[in-house]
Amino acid sequence: MQKTITDQNLCILIDILIKEGTRVVAPRQNGSITLYEPLDSGEQLALGTLPRRSAKETFFPLCETILTYEKNCDGVKVADVDVAAFTETVLVGARPCDAAAPSILDAVFSWDYNDEFFLERRRKTTIIGLACATADDACFCTAVGLSPQDSKGSDLFLTPLTEGGYACDGFTEKGKAFLGRYASLFDEQGETKPLPVSEPVAARLDLAKIKTWLTENFESPLWQEIADRCAGCGACAFLCPVCHCFDIVDEGTDAKGARRKSWDACGFGKFTNHASGHNPRDIQNKRYRNRIMHKFKYYGDKFGQTLCTGCGRCIRHCPVGIDIKAVLEKIQKQ
Repeated sequence: MQKTITDQNLCILIDILIKEGTRVVAPRQNGSITLYEPLDSGEQLALGTLPRRSAKETFFPLCETILTYEKNCDGVKVADVDVAAFTETVLVGARPCDAAAPSILDAVFSWDYNDEFFLERRRKTTIIGLACATADDACFCTAVGLSPQDSKGSDLFLTPLTEGGYACDGFTEKGKAFLGRYASLFDEQGETKPLPVSEPVAARLDLAKIKTWLTENFESPLWQEIADRCAGCGACAFLCPVCHCFDIVDEGTDAKGARRKSWDACGFGKFTNHASGHNPRDIQNKRYRNRIMHKFKYYGDKFGQTLCTGCGRCIRHCPVGIDIKAVLEKIQKQ
């Protein structure tokens, strides 16, 4: 089911959704950078630049309350968060490296326990993906099996056209129903020409070979060389579309407070610190090793998927210039 939509009608669609009470999340200019944020109107849509942070916050907020508690003379009252009250959401303009991420995270959030906070947001979100025409030297989606035109994870997928506007394909029942509901804003596919796509220059990685090396070289001295520069700041994990570590803490007093879930990162020095004081990953190269092992071995062992979409954010914004693609290429050559 392929249609087209003009830039004007896309903005009108967003305005209609907002008026209906739908939360619309999309790239939005925020000062000097672009971020995925809730829009107040279609005029705020900014599709020209890959947002600084990934779209995972749509489903997995940086910090969220999972219960509240209050103690009074009658005892302690514990109140759960009503996930059924989460707002219907449309994520607009998710690049392939971001649109593919939620379906990868589904596995871990519905593994031995169903995380209804994540899963309910997934159920209530329609993802409108966007073909990427702005790949740079840090992009390597093609190296991990995706591409700038990959529709994986998208309910609807937009392809920019040279004459303006977008070709639109519906790939899921949710996406096709969306197209039907707002059919008046879409036109039938005519003679159109897609905007040329800038493919990432990264060669396809041999992920099977890399995984074999990781399995056999846990104690390799190469880890010291690779991770010597890592500052343990966690920027790579917080920007990544598929990193998902979190901590749970109680905040408040003994009389009243909330239990909150907040992002964490395996690169932080205290991430594996035991109550006894022992830390099995007590130096940075062990922590960086775990990051690579998790993405390219452990997640594959458990769920059969690679925990990386090649968005390149960790390369662009690492304060000490670590390039995960170069790390993987070095491992591949071993």
